Amino acid sequence: HVQLVESGGGSVQALGSLRLSCVYSGYIDRTCCMGWFRQAPGKEREEVAAIWPSGNPIDFADSVRGRFTISRDNSKNTMFLQMNDLKPEDSAMYYCAGVLRGGTWYRASAWDYWGQGTQVTVS
Repeated sequence: HVQLVESGGGSVQALGSLRLSCVYSGYIDRTCCMGWFRQAPGKEREEVAAIWPSGNPIDFADSVRGRFTISRDNSKNTMFLQMNDLKPEDSAMYYCAGVLRGGTWYRASAWDYWGQGTQVTVS
């Protein structure tokens, strides 16, 4: 049974920081690529960042590059998204994604498993 559980969302003022976590279990383990996506009301789900099993980042969306960092602790089956210098346009539901099929990490359709999301609101 695959499970992805996000946490750490909340409300923050602009220029503030939040750290999201995603605990993964089941088929998803330290051998899988992981990623973060986000979706604002009325918009499509968009890529944020992705990470190799080794812990090295695959890439970041241009909109978050330099402000967000992605990491993982394979001993705890947990992935993180550190978000700094937050902007109102970062407000969205943030989703954890697991198991990347192919190399197109930025396509939501390329991921097999999803969490339920955690809301981030920046004012």
